[in-house]
Amino acid sequence: MKTVTLFGLLLALILNPGCKRSNLNEAKVRLKDGVVQGTVEEGVAVFRGIPFAAPPTGDLRWKAPQPVVPWEGVLEAVRFAPSPVQARAEWMGEIEMSEDCLYLNVWTPARSKGEKLPVMVWIYGGGFSNGSTAGTSGMNMAANGVILVSVAYRLGALGFMAHPELSAESPNSVSGNYGLLDQIAGLKWVQQNIEEFGGDPTRVTIFGESAGAISVSMLCASPLAKGLFSGAISQSGGSFSPVSDSRGMGEYMASLKGAEQQGITFAERMGAKGISELRTIPYDRWLDDPLSQMGGFWPNADGYVIAGDQYKLYSIGKYNDVNVIIGTNSDEGSMFVQPMEPEQYAGMIKGRFGPFADRALELYPGNDQTEVYHSLSDIFEATAFAWPSWTWARLQSETGSSRVYVYYFDQFRPEPFFPGGPVPRGAAHAMEIAYVFGTVGQNPGMQATEEEKALSDIMIRYWTNFAKTGDPNGGGLPEWPVYRNGEKTVMYLKGAEPVTTELPDADRLQFMEEYFKWLREWRKSEQ
Repeated sequence: MKTVTLFGLLLALILNPGCKRSNLNEAKVRLKDGVVQGTVEEGVAVFRGIPFAAPPTGDLRWKAPQPVVPWEGVLEAVRFAPSPVQARAEWMGEIEMSEDCLYLNVWTPARSKGEKLPVMVWIYGGGFSNGSTAGTSGMNMAANGVILVSVAYRLGALGFMAHPELSAESPNSVSGNYGLLDQIAGLKWVQQNIEEFGGDPTRVTIFGESAGAISVSMLCASPLAKGLFSGAISQSGGSFSPVSDSRGMGEYMASLKGAEQQGITFAERMGAKGISELRTIPYDRWLDDPLSQMGGFWPNADGYVIAGDQYKLYSIGKYNDVNVIIGTNSDEGSMFVQPMEPEQYAGMIKGRFGPFADRALELYPGNDQTEVYHSLSDIFEATAFAWPSWTWARLQSETGSSRVYVYYFDQFRPEPFFPGGPVPRGAAHAMEIAYVFGTVGQNPGMQATEEEKALSDIMIRYWTNFAKTGDPNGGGLPEWPVYRNGEKTVMYLKGAEPVTTELPDADRLQFMEEYFKWLREWRKSEQ
């Protein structure tokens, strides 16, 4: 009887090739939902366009991501899926986009399922209104012994619009954070499937830049993401400003009620009487609407996906306490601001900073147009990137038990952002991405210097070391100490030999801390 059973099993395997185990040498993997076929490129198995959730279309527009419908046969995973629906931007050119966008990509150097390699999950930026996985290559990460996964998420109105009717539909009485729920669904997919690619689900590091870094910050504070990752890297982003329905520079996250009101306004502008009608309107109707542009729609503090004011949560140690790398670039703000006359600038400062205006003008002077432009860019940098990042590092180092590492990226070229545009004074926003992924110098006319190549190699090794052990150090790299408040513990990333330095602009960061503390209390008293 035992012999017959074994024979039957062997015969079934021969006659039913769908039962075969994953073969990473041939980039063929059996997932819980079906078989995917990728390609082998330079010894790395690459899978592009794997669905991790059902298409969020039709009745699923503005709903939490739903499970993938299993498929028969072999799914060809050889091309990037269309980008999520997003605002039109001249710098992007023509892109293929679709509401059917919930796909991810995998680069794995593993040759067998049992290798248990660390995993890095990339979350793109773009102000929650733009972005795509298509511009990311995991080849250099894979070459350093990790699996790279890039996850798409819904953007703009489709990803972050809240509305009272949508909240009423939800079993949790919330709406608007669909893009974050997409990210969480992608991380759950990793937990369920990454072993088939030779990955270790207990060693997952999430990392992102700008809105991707803000997303990482939110995931680190979200109870829905608990246990889905063991480390996090934030490149220029965090969510620690007070929740506000009236947005100021660096303040974008509204309350659920405020976000719902924005949704009502949006539906009215689209001529829709309600959500049922809005679900039937083609998305291209709103791509040029002001709310579809950068920063128009944003995650909201719904008390479910985002449990509350992150500053308060971190102050009491209520977050997912994992090892983190947190950092910013030296000129984050220049590309986001426009010139302004000194008189107009002084008025803006008084309106923005209230009783802190005089001190703000001391730290950010505006005696002529050039000085105004530089101060505006520095204020934007501080409020949107530097202060949230430093606050994250400071609070977690005080209330957490995991390791915190902080960097300051200052490698740049004195070339304008665009023809005739401003010249950066340091490393512009997003400039470090090419160094992290090893693609610096690949754009036409931008050949990398030997120094830039060396820095890129160092950063790739720091990032992948962190994914492997929770510590960026090792392999003869310059020692990167754990961040401690008040000490020279910031890694200064520039040139071929990074060094440890003091926290840059500490006086400005302390000013922003005092200002935001006052603003949080003032708004509380006004409610």
